[in-house]
Order: sequence, then structure tokens, then C-alpha cells
Amino acid sequence: MKAIIFAAGLGTRLKDITDDKPKALVEVNGVSLLEIALRKMKYFGFKDVIVNIHHQSEQIETFINNLRYDDLRITVSDESSKLLGTGSGIKKASGFFSGEEAFLAYNVDVITNLDLGEFYRKHITSGALATLAVRKRNTSRYLLVDDKNILCGWCNENTGERIISRDKPEKLTSVAFSGVHIISTKLPGLITEDGYCNIIDVYLRLASDNDILTIEHNNDFWFDIGKPEQVKEVSLFLEKNKDALQPEL
Repeated sequence: MKAIIFAAGLGTRLKDITDDKPKALVEVNGVSLLEIALRKMKYFGFKDVIVNIHHQSEQIETFINNLRYDDLRITVSDESSKLLGTGSGIKKASGFFSGEEAFLAYNVDVITNLDLGEFYRKHITSGALATLAVRKRNTSRYLLVDDKNILCGWCNENTGERIISRDKPEKLTSVAFSGVHIISTKLPGLITEDGYCNIIDVYLRLASDNDILTIEHNNDFWFDIGKPEQVKEVSLFLEKNKDALQPEL
């Protein structure tokens, strides 16, 4: 199985921490976010991983070159000259996924104990174009899903902006995206957007004619390492729950 780790972000919300290093190399209890993600890929049987890079890209390349993992092949998708966003990042790396039925996409700043193997199997049996991990949590931007957990739209609670992609059912439920998704290898060929592009925008466009499935994982723990205080929060959590991750740090 193959995966892409999105590690090209600028890490601007982490302020001083990312002045001299990329967000992917920010450490939690002595282990970088990128290595935590790679360990998780390996644990669940994802043997080929591509990592997109942009900010402080040379540091990430050096880090990857120094890793020694048996049965895990790591490739770099170099976006150092131009940041592409998650949608165009997938489009650029599309050739990497040839021969697969689907692939995992994973934000490097996400730490969770979500079972990626079971998540992958649920996607394969669903027949969906993509399957997104979601949670009930407070945020400003939500995905809107119907009673079958199919993506129908999106909203921004702060601005009031709302996008409806397919025939609106009587009731839509708001859920928050977790930054983890399984994507059919048919999807990259449907990305017609040029330049910087977020994959959520692609999903919203394609949702009118395709099933984009969402699966809630509210019983798992989940952290988005976007701010300095969140680094401390997850560090304390993992110190108290030493067997929480697969594999342990």
C-alpha cells in the first residue's frame, strides 16, 4: 500500500519554533512529527510513502536520507520552488500511485490513534471516490454530510460562507475533517485545477457527481499540531498515555 504525507506547509502558526526548521521536523517528546507519521505508516503496512516538501525542504531531505527503516521506501515530491497545496500536491505525485486501487493521504501535523488499516478497508469496500476521517469537534470550518455520511457541502461558521455541492437533503450534519483520507487512484486524474489548490476544494467540486464518504472516529484521540501550546498539550498527553500510539514513541 502507498501513502502521501503532506509536509510542505510553512508552519506559520508555530511561530518561533519553525524559524529554523520545517513543521515536519518539530519534535514531540524527542520524535519529529514526520517520523511519528512514518512509523504509523509502517505499522499499518504502507510500504511506499511519498513526502511533499517546500519550506526548509533541504532539512527534510537530509532527515529522510538518514532514516533507516526496513521494508519502508520513502520518496520526496519536491515543491521547494512553488507551494502547490494538497490538491495540486496529489496531482504532481499522481504517477507514484500507479498500480494501486487507493492510497492514504496524511497531514504531517496530525497525531492520532486512528486504525489506518481498518480505515483503508472500509474505503475499499465502500466504492467511494475518497473516504475522509472526520470528528465532532469545535472548529470554524465544517464539512456538511447527509444521513449516509456522504459529503454534500462545506461551511465557514465565522464568515457565513456556505457551499452546497449536490441536491440538498432535508438535514445536513456538520463534521470536522481530521486531515486523514483514503483516495481512489481515479481521483488525481480528475484534478483539473491549476496552481495552488486545496484537496477539499476538489472534493467539493467532485461531490456533485461522486460519493465522497466520511467516517467518524470520535472514540480515537486526535491532535492537530498547529500552535506551540498544542505541542505541549500532546507531549503531556503522550507522557501520561505511553501506549497510546501505534507504535509507541
